[in-house]
This record gives sequence, structure tokens and C-alpha cells, in this order.
Amino acid sequence: MWGEVGREYWAGPAVNKMDPNETIGRTYYNSLYRHGVDEKRRVQIPAKWRPAEPGTELTLVLWPKSKEGPCVRVLPPQKMADLMSEIDAMPSSDPNKGVLKRFIGSGSVQVALDKAGRICLPEEMGEAAGIEIGEEAVLVGLLDRFEIWNSERYEKVRAADEIMAHEAFKLME
Repeated sequence: MWGEVGREYWAGPAVNKMDPNETIGRTYYNSLYRHGVDEKRRVQIPAKWRPAEPGTELTLVLWPKSKEGPCVRVLPPQKMADLMSEIDAMPSSDPNKGVLKRFIGSGSVQVALDKAGRICLPEEMGEAAGIEIGEEAVLVGLLDRFEIWNSERYEKVRAADEIMAHEAFKLME
């Protein structure tokens, strides 16, 4: 019930009132966006995917997991730290540990968004991923990170994903 206390109004006891810091949630990279690649190899990052802290660097990794060809995987700071922890947890006797450290270490780059919310793809990385100046890039949310794809490659990957999705969703039940 509303009441008056002096000149201030109150709505009774504070019910379900959240601290403003609690309302700032974690960033989820969901949805799919298509953006052009400009003459400086810059790609617009969706506003809701941008880091809250100015100057936060994202790590770009040329990701060779698809038979269709590589894409650029974009890792926020925590996911990069998680990836490093996963690699460090591998036994030193595992030859894959050194390969992953060399491949990711030498083939990744950290970038910050410019004032317009864009990142610049390094030339060699963009070329290897088939992401060309003047063409459309597809930004694909992976919930905790995202990927940047050549449009044609992504359509092939998406078609393959659709075939596998039925079985994959069975694991969620």
C-alpha cells in the first residue's frame, strides 16, 4: 500500500528489490549476425556482445575444427583463461599439449574494440578463415564465446549441424 512519509512516498517494505550490481548479468553470445567486413578488415560486434569494461581485450584464434575450413573463434578473457587452464592440465608427456600451446600461442591475437564497437581481423587470420574485405562475415553465438565465419563455409557447417541437432538435443532430455 502506498503511503506518505513527509514528502516522500513509499510502497511498503522492499520486496524482491535487487542490488543494481546483481542486475548486470553475464554476457551470453546468442543469436547470429551478419556484418560486412570493411576495407581495414574491421567487423562490427553486436552491442549486446561487447565487453562492459572499456579496453577489455578479446582473444581471436584461428580455429581449425571444421572440415569446411577454419573460422575465427573469439574468446572473452575468462574463456581464454579457461582454455589455458585446460591445456596446462594436460600431462606434459602428451605431445598434443605442446602442439596446442604453439598453435594457439603463435596463431592468436588479442584485440580491443574500437569506439564504434568493431574489431580488426589480422590479415593472415582473415584470409585463412576465408573472411574477405567487402564480403559478409557471419557472427555465430556459442553462448560463452562466438565465432566469425565466411558466409559460404558457415552455411555448410549449419547444414551439418542441423542434421546432428536432433541427436544432440536428445542428450539434453
